[in-house]
Amino acid sequence: MPRIEHTLTINAPVSTVYAIARKVEEFPNFMADLKSLTVLETSPDGNRTITEWVGLIREFKMTMKWTQEDLWNNETYRDDFTLLKGDMDSMSGYWQFTEEATNVTRFDSVLDYEYNVPLIGAMVKTIIKKKITENLQATMEAIKRRAEEA
Repeated sequence: MPRIEHTLTINAPVSTVYAIARKVEEFPNFMADLKSLTVLETSPDGNRTITEWVGLIREFKMTMKWTQEDLWNNETYRDDFTLLKGDMDSMSGYWQFTEEATNVTRFDSVLDYEYNVPLIGAMVKTIIKKKITENLQATMEAIKRRAEEA
């Protein structure tokens, strides 16, 4: 199963970065490759959400759709997510937000996924991993920009 790991330093307090990351319904407003995101369900305490995503892969003129469960931990500033259904065979991972110094946050993302298409070659799988990596990095950069502008 492929794994994508990425870390980013953000010049903003961890509470600000985490609050922006939790407002997933706003992501389509500032993320170019996200066509839509719908919150389907939220637990009474707000720490468990079910969301439906539609991402764009412009180079292939296609969309990727998936529904995921997120478990937000306000004490540790962490989001653990798991694919419930969608175009990928499996997907899980986490976002971890850690205070590095005053007004400096480390944003770690780990994503494990499986995407199997019959008769798909190694080169196409490499391109898919590249696109998923680019999308993850763009998501993190968008959160960074939003937090540093706040």
